[in-house]
Amino acid sequence: MKAEELVWGAVIAIILYVTWRVVHPLVTPIFFGFVLAYASYPIQRRLSVRLGRKRSALVISLSMLVFGGALTLELLLVSVQVLMSFYEGIVNVFNWLLTLPLPSDVLNFLQHFQDQVVPRIADYLSRQAFSLPSYLLQLFVFFFTYYYALAYGEEIRAQIYALLPEKNRELGEEILRSVNKTLSALVRAWLLLNVAKGILMTIGFIIFRVSDLYTAIVAGFLTFAFSFVPLFEGWMIWLAAAIYFAVKGAYLHALGIALYGFILVSPMPDYTIRPMLVARDTELDETLVFIGMIGGTWAMGLKGLIIGPIVLNLLLVLLKEWKRLTESSRRPSQAPQELSSRPPG
Repeated sequence: MKAEELVWGAVIAIILYVTWRVVHPLVTPIFFGFVLAYASYPIQRRLSVRLGRKRSALVISLSMLVFGGALTLELLLVSVQVLMSFYEGIVNVFNWLLTLPLPSDVLNFLQHFQDQVVPRIADYLSRQAFSLPSYLLQLFVFFFTYYYALAYGEEIRAQIYALLPEKNRELGEEILRSVNKTLSALVRAWLLLNVAKGILMTIGFIIFRVSDLYTAIVAGFLTFAFSFVPLFEGWMIWLAAAIYFAVKGAYLHALGIALYGFILVSPMPDYTIRPMLVARDTELDETLVFIGMIGGTWAMGLKGLIIGPIVLNLLLVLLKEWKRLTESSRRPSQAPQELSSRPPG
């Protein structure tokens, strides 16, 4: 019997390992597909009354696909321009430094540094350009997961609750409530902050005279939209504006729009304002949310921005449960001591 258990244990371990190797490259699009479906579920619930769950999920998914396709095309065009401008800006900076009246040792160091760095940057940019098929595959998985989560959300929820053990069902339900509360707060903070980023980016383009009013509004919309796309963020917009000014020689304008974007658009607000919004809705400490976002992003990339605070909130739930069990286990042992301490008669 023991040998049979070992064999089955080894078979299960092998299956789990192979499954993880298969799913691992697609974890990020699957994760964000479920998160976006969670954020879209209120719309799905209202439309399903008229159209039914699967049909309403199909309508929402197709609408998201059209929006996502247009956004991806615009994203690719902007990305190519940004990458080309970035590469040309690096080359121009090195060429300008080499024309300065610097000591020969410094000039030799800069020349050697340029010979080493510029080819590496060119190689990195070319690899990013050829990664387009991989990104499109991830986008397909993302939309498939999004539709599936919308269409079968009730079944997924029922299966999750069915997996809860009867012995510790109360603790399991508390954990699920904690996940739901934290994820709701993160999604609300995500939406509110992205709207604010778009408005601030438009204002920044107007203040620093990057472009006319129409283009500034488009830049604000792209900042809002890019903030929902995995691997991209609003910083791409102000970086493109900064490179545009640097190529034209307007270095103060480039520094100004870069500082403005870094502090008010991305990434600074993600680690300052977002923790405050999440902490307010989840009744958590702001420092704990901040640590969860920083540590989660460091450990797991962009998805860690959401997973980190959820995990730390779950840790608090488990610590409270452990404290409750510890206190309840001490009470029976204290009762005999109290009885024995009473005087007889």
